[in-house]
Amino acid sequence: MEGLEALTFDVFGTLVDWRHSIAAEALRFLGEEKGYDRDWNAFALVWRGYYQPAMERVRAGSRDFVKLDVLHRENLLKVLDDFSIDTLTESEVDHLNHAWHRLDPWPDVVAGMTRLRARYPLAALSNGNVALIMNMARRAGLSWEAILGGDVARAYKPMPAAYVSAADMMGLEPSSLALVAAHNDDLKAAASVGFKTIFVVRRTEYADVGQITDQEAWDGADLAAENLEDLADQLNCPQAATLRPDTGRDNTEA
Repeated sequence: MEGLEALTFDVFGTLVDWRHSIAAEALRFLGEEKGYDRDWNAFALVWRGYYQPAMERVRAGSRDFVKLDVLHRENLLKVLDDFSIDTLTESEVDHLNHAWHRLDPWPDVVAGMTRLRARYPLAALSNGNVALIMNMARRAGLSWEAILGGDVARAYKPMPAAYVSAADMMGLEPSSLALVAAHNDDLKAAASVGFKTIFVVRRTEYADVGQITDQEAWDGADLAAENLEDLADQLNCPQAATLRPDTGRDNTEA
């Protein structure tokens, strides 16, 4: 990783467990509060299933760029229809749509990011809009120097502009940045514009058992890690116990 100056991160699936988070929100709001009896894991998967097709219409130029909150809401209306849920008010649809602002991190993420941040600036490079990523970060305890990606570039990954814009905004050459992601297609797109690539496996993103996608890094990845703590070890980042709580910097530094 010679020349690495900063880390950028995919967020959905890489840092946060969207599937269990969305299913839990749907259970609480639609199941326990509204009385619907549905398969909430399937609900989360179907909602996520509309994600790429919705963005593809923007990538293809068949519609103008809109932020992900808008696409999520349009997709939610389809999912509610798919699951025969038809009693929600507009404000209740908005509340449920903002479940994507309230996703829970994977268990290793907060501690791992704390260690990584002691050595590198960290930036979100996500298709999520700035408000979504900001609200998620405050709730989940994620620490960012910058929120970049689709909303800033007005281009959804894997369009090259999403990655090139991030490097430009950070004032760095793409070769000085690494993308950390659990999805090989994202990493390949970043590599095509000069980013270093770091694969972090998330074996249960889509299924508790039997997931077949992205179980190992593609051959061109620069680094692969089991989780962010493992990545921090590989990048020689300080242990959490040595970090000063006021600055997040290493106590052993001169």
